[in-house]
Amino acid sequence: MKDIIIIGIGPAGISAAIYLKRAGLNPVVIGQDFGALSDYPEKVENYYGFGNPILGEDLIKEGINQAKRLDIEIIQDSVIALDQIDDHFKVKTTKHKFQTKTVILATGKKRMTMSIPGFNKFKGKGISLCAACDGYFFRRKKVALIGCGPYMAHELDVLKEINQDITVFTHGSPLLESVSFPVVNSKITRFLGTDKLEGIETEDGNIYQVQGIFVAIGAPSSIDFATKLGVVVERNSLVVNHTYQTNIPGLFAIGDVIGGKLQIAKAVYDGMMVSDHIKTYLKSK
Repeated sequence: MKDIIIIGIGPAGISAAIYLKRAGLNPVVIGQDFGALSDYPEKVENYYGFGNPILGEDLIKEGINQAKRLDIEIIQDSVIALDQIDDHFKVKTTKHKFQTKTVILATGKKRMTMSIPGFNKFKGKGISLCAACDGYFFRRKKVALIGCGPYMAHELDVLKEINQDITVFTHGSPLLESVSFPVVNSKITRFLGTDKLEGIETEDGNIYQVQGIFVAIGAPSSIDFATKLGVVVERNSLVVNHTYQTNIPGLFAIGDVIGGKLQIAKAVYDGMMVSDHIKTYLKSK
């Protein structure tokens, strides 16, 4: 059983880990995606301590290296599931499973989207990003699951408990996990429907009639994890109290995912502040 697992290897997550380590705790940091900073086209020029501008990705790598020098355990892997079991949490990655007393969500707000006609029109109206949240509403209906790797396999495990009429669409990517359901490998060209979702068209000209679509590409975000656990979300940000704790005891959130100024300095501040509150929280248990 771990005391604290931090999901996210950006400035917020790494800063929290550094302060927790200095407080005598042994945090584990898990993350694969470098987040929004890795996509930032310009060099960072407004962060303290760098005489010359630095690429966002290089800044993140420096933070990871700093944590490693302090013997903080960094696991570069994708978290595909977060579940609450009684008074602790289960964290599942593509390669590992952990149990922990507390979790910090620090993955930022980078969120999966698909630049396919019809995606935005039907998102939330037939297209879902959460099998556990919405799967029940599509029981006994024909559904599609889009994805190809471990996250897709996890969502498929959820869906097949309530529905057996499932087709997996890899959207042209190699299938990384073996499945026992029909698989379509052609790229998706558009989502069909008028007032409601009615189907999927692929580049080979085939049309597949479906009533629901679940998207599981890449890895889930903090918003995805939080939604499944019942965390209060407002305006696409997780709601936390003054201790950075969500409405789920033991589940904390920091950085861009809680809103406010989306700046590196603010993310680092959040990481520093949450460390004190988690230390107090763990002492009370």
